Amino acid sequence: MPFYKEEALRNFDAVQFLYIETSLNEHVFDIILNRPEKRNAFTPTMVNEIAFALAYAKFQDAIRCVVIKAQGPVFCAGADLNAFHDPAADQRNPALPEPEEEVRLGDAFSTLCKPCIAQVEGSVLAGGFLIICGCTFVVSIPEAGYSLPEVKRGIWPMQVMASLLPIMPKRKILEMSITGKSYSAEDALNLGLVTQIAAKEIIGEEVAKLAESICSNAPYAIKSGMEALRNLSAIPENEYHRYLKSQLDKILQSEDAKEGTAAFKEKRMPIWKGK
Repeated sequence: MPFYKEEALRNFDAVQFLYIETSLNEHVFDIILNRPEKRNAFTPTMVNEIAFALAYAKFQDAIRCVVIKAQGPVFCAGADLNAFHDPAADQRNPALPEPEEEVRLGDAFSTLCKPCIAQVEGSVLAGGFLIICGCTFVVSIPEAGYSLPEVKRGIWPMQVMASLLPIMPKRKILEMSITGKSYSAEDALNLGLVTQIAAKEIIGEEVAKLAESICSNAPYAIKSGMEALRNLSAIPENEYHRYLKSQLDKILQSEDAKEGTAAFKEKRMPIWKGK
């Protein structure tokens, strides 16, 4: 179940965010973490703002790709523990609708089912992994570091493990969690955490090219494929092919599939409708 239902998003443009910024350029929706003075460490309110923006992207047919960026030298330092332990330390956003239930950042990304790119221009620490693991692509500058230092503070990256499990072997998850050491962007690429490394001078261009490539392809097929892959975890393995064949049959009947076939025959660019 989404943390925000579609009707709660009708006044999205009227909401003034405290900790993030958003913008829409054609089919690409940017979400910018904007708490640089606290290394973009997220509070419960900031988590709700991120989930609200992700829900908006999910329900807007015009949005085909989401890009997550961050202000300041650190992409995200994880959770602001003071704000989570002391509700009085969390500045609430009165303009933000209440979620259906307490937001879990990892689940907020898993319900998006649209391609999401993390543009990482600074280090990612602790709960910041919930954001990059929730993205489909992670484009990083070479200088960015990646670490789970919770154990050095007497705690453990519990929710991060769930986000890491589809990406990395259990042994590597334990290594990162137990040692708390920092990994380079190259290390993160080899582990599957990062999908591309780009110099700081060109990372924006590389992300824009990737977003453009995503938006040029059939949005209904992409959404359906991502939903099908997500749903496989709840289906017995011996039913995989039966289920996926049924999903393919649905795609074949879509307007986008018919348009894609027609455009190929007519040697022209397709005009996608997202349905």
